[in-house]
Amino acid sequence: MNNLAILAVAGVLLLPLLVFLRDVTSRRRRRLPPGPPAVPLFGNLLWLRHSAADVEPLLLKLFDKYGPVVTLRIGWRLSIFVADRHLAHAALVGAGAKLAERPRTATSMLLGVSENIITRSNYGAMWRLLRRNLVSHMLQPSRVDQFAPARVWARRVLMGKLRETSGGGGGDAPNVTEAFQHAVFCLLVLMCFGERLDEPAHLFRGRLDAWHALLRRQKELFVPLIEARREYKKLASQGLPPARETTFQHSYVDTLLDVKIPEEGNRSLTDGEIVTLCSEFPNAGTDTTSTGLQWIMAELVKNPAVQEKLYAEIKATCGGDGELLERSVRDKDNKMPYLNAVVMEGLRKHPPSHTLLPHKAAEDMDVGGFLIPKGATVNFMVAEIGRDEREWEKPMEFIPERFLAGGDGEGVDVTGSREIRMMPFGAGRRICAGLNVGVMHLEYFVGSMVMEFEWKEVAGDEVEFAEKLEFTTAMAKPLRPRLVPRRS
Repeated sequence: MNNLAILAVAGVLLLPLLVFLRDVTSRRRRRLPPGPPAVPLFGNLLWLRHSAADVEPLLLKLFDKYGPVVTLRIGWRLSIFVADRHLAHAALVGAGAKLAERPRTATSMLLGVSENIITRSNYGAMWRLLRRNLVSHMLQPSRVDQFAPARVWARRVLMGKLRETSGGGGGDAPNVTEAFQHAVFCLLVLMCFGERLDEPAHLFRGRLDAWHALLRRQKELFVPLIEARREYKKLASQGLPPARETTFQHSYVDTLLDVKIPEEGNRSLTDGEIVTLCSEFPNAGTDTTSTGLQWIMAELVKNPAVQEKLYAEIKATCGGDGELLERSVRDKDNKMPYLNAVVMEGLRKHPPSHTLLPHKAAEDMDVGGFLIPKGATVNFMVAEIGRDEREWEKPMEFIPERFLAGGDGEGVDVTGSREIRMMPFGAGRRICAGLNVGVMHLEYFVGSMVMEFEWKEVAGDEVEFAEKLEFTTAMAKPLRPRLVPRRS
């Protein structure tokens, strides 16, 4: 081999090294956000004294010490946490697609579970197709209006559960959490499959060794329902009535059966993919909505003057008519501003998720003068932003009036497009598609429960606002109020 060839080979071999060294030097000039000491492979030394499962209290101390952007390392994984609203807006909205990816989950890596769902899929053609299908065929106003009978039915389910658990308004204080979860799950299952399931089979999250059985159980539950919708669509195309009178004319499954994937030969979704997407639909909304209901109703129990002001608005607007209430909460003229303010204040002070689902940097990027390297996981502190005393007056008090005229939350942009002051539904490219429907469901169920019952605190079961982390951030001590029917 002549000298020229040797030089050429050496250049090819050295080029990647030179590029790597250039990137390392560049990254050192643009330093990572600060954080506690770490060692290679193990990560931060603080994990010797703290559990990663209880990271939020630890982060609050780290923000006080290092500022609003902190780097943590668990093994080889680099995670960055952002607690400043301006930096969150710059990253989620300003940076656009650079931070629209999702890191892979342990479930997908260990079990090979498909991540072709809207909340978890990579930012690309499949994600855009699935999200566009959901928004266009389920969440646009005309479709939302179609599900009014479903909401009225779910209201009856909830009221029945509350009367049952409270003994018809008797002395024992019920744990109302299960009633909230049951009613919300019933509604979302109906919207998903177009069928009223009186006792839906809840899909509980298990340990790792139970996941395979859980996935098999999902298919056993969902495939017959999917086949039923195929048959319904076939009958409808022939002008024939549905096989059951409980069948709704539209459902999420119907839209999924019509999806075609242009990038893959215009194929349809497989049953497995539809099962995964169907499990996402109720799972994504049940815990977040029922947790939100629990916190809001706990605040109304603790703040009876707020509850009575809300009841007065509901009574003046709707009387005792639950169907009129349903129409009012989806009325764009906002006939019940105080009900909306109560829900917004609940979401600000008690966001069901204290952090957004993790984002992943698609390329090196700058946030607040710090380097966010490609592949890093970036987390945003929802609760800290919504409780920031620099932005909100008395942030740890429940004051719905702040969202009315003249309040410090008047006109707040909950989408985060203009600015971020609270973001219970996220912001940017991966903002929750169901934001408007989620708020409407909260308003409808809160309004219904205040319309039907006076919610009172019980001696010995006083409301406590301590938190515990489950799938969402729930009440450590479940809400146990006394429910007094407002009418016989």
